[in-house]
Amino acid sequence: MENNEVDGMDLARQAYNQGEYKKAHELWQSQAEIGNAEAQAWLGSLYANGDGVDVDDTTALSWYEKAAVQGYPMAQANVGAMYFMSQGTEKDTNKAIKWLTAAADNGDVNGLFNLAVLYTKGEGVDKNAERAAELYRKAAEQGHYPSQSRLGYMHAHGQGVKKDRVQAYLWLTLAAQHGIGTALNELESVVKCMSAEEKSMGEALFAQWRNKTGTDNMQVAMYPAPSN
Repeated sequence: MENNEVDGMDLARQAYNQGEYKKAHELWQSQAEIGNAEAQAWLGSLYANGDGVDVDDTTALSWYEKAAVQGYPMAQANVGAMYFMSQGTEKDTNKAIKWLTAAADNGDVNGLFNLAVLYTKGEGVDKNAERAAELYRKAAEQGHYPSQSRLGYMHAHGQGVKKDRVQAYLWLTLAAQHGIGTALNELESVVKCMSAEEKSMGEALFAQWRNKTGTDNMQVAMYPAPSN
């Protein structure tokens, strides 16, 4: 990336963070038009959220797709979500799974989570709790709170993974500290059944993981955490 591109991206992010969305739009537009995938993804976000422009899902999807084909993981996850939810386009489950899989393969937390939800529910793919748990874990380990909640629930009930109260305690506690209500409710049930040794092990694991976080303000929310 050329220095002027870096400067333009830095200025655009600074403008965005200061609420100067129109300025950010102009800067990202110039970078997007010369093929900068990150700028294309940010433009998609502006149109998806109506930051400095009118909400336009079709235009948002168009910019996200330009970034997605260049391998930008966040954009791939958003394209998958939009095709699944018929947002800016007709619903296309095959394309949704294609792009969510690409995003998941690239480690994007929302791509991992949304694809896991599809395997959990059996929507567009065969229901597969083991595959869902694997995907939730990859996102959970990056600090994705809804994935932590779901993985904890699966460990508590032995769904797709071995029933393990210590692991359930770890992931549910991590999710609960960030306000995931379903995690807190499930955690209370798990703690009632834990031995003193299990609680000690769970607390030690929690101490190791508590500072792990995951944030991304460009993502399209496809699903909340699946209902237990």
